[in-house]
Amino acid sequence: MNNNDKKPQQRFLALDTSTASLAVSVMEQDKLLSEVNTNADRNHSVHLHPVMEQALAEAGIGMDQVDGIAVGVGPGSYTGIRIAVTAAKTLAWANQLPVVGVSSLHALAWGGLKSGWSETAAEEGVHWVVPLLDARRGQVYTALFAADSQRQSEAPVRMETDGIRLMQSWVEAIKERISKLPEEERPVCIWFIGEVELHAETARGLEPWFGDRLRIHPYSLEGRWMGYLGAARLLAGEADEVHTLVPNYTQLSEAEANLLRKR
Repeated sequence: MNNNDKKPQQRFLALDTSTASLAVSVMEQDKLLSEVNTNADRNHSVHLHPVMEQALAEAGIGMDQVDGIAVGVGPGSYTGIRIAVTAAKTLAWANQLPVVGVSSLHALAWGGLKSGWSETAAEEGVHWVVPLLDARRGQVYTALFAADSQRQSEAPVRMETDGIRLMQSWVEAIKERISKLPEEERPVCIWFIGEVELHAETARGLEPWFGDRLRIHPYSLEGRWMGYLGAARLLAGEADEVHTLVPNYTQLSEAEANLLRKR
């Protein structure tokens, strides 16, 4: 194959407004070209377009050179998620580009774990990752992922779906899940990542199991992790229907909602 036969490199724009962090990145294939992350008091509707323009300019490309769009669909702030999803759908429709939705919690888990591993030596083995976004009244947007410290370049693998859960019940559910595993299959470390401040005390309910291998790590979402996850889908030829792509407006289970009403 000569150089003229090579496929052109694809470039992707990724954005997320589901958290306090406005996170945007530009990818070339699976490589990061640029990213802009800003905490703008959740006033993302005002700042999103200037931040996208900044990220594209830093990558040295224009919107007419973008080949696909990835967007965080939450769960998270109801108002926040809609801003990025609406912008992504509008851009995809206007420019006839493929668009993919990406779990904001998956990106949060991956980025937060890598941040944690960069600050402390990663124990060899499988780590469980619990991303947290505060949903008020003792509730969190959360999920559960697993990652092998020997394969740090790979995205964490999903173990539980994204959802809104009562933090106390969620910690008990994780305890129960661990208790059913043989000793050799249990995680070597468990991480609570993201908006952890209000929920740290509840998370420490796992300290008797893990001791100093329970890690509570504050972390704000960075655009690159949304970019990596989105690029993987787009490079695989995946695309969501632009008209039916919607934010993940997750709800409490009926049992948890009933428990909350009794408080």
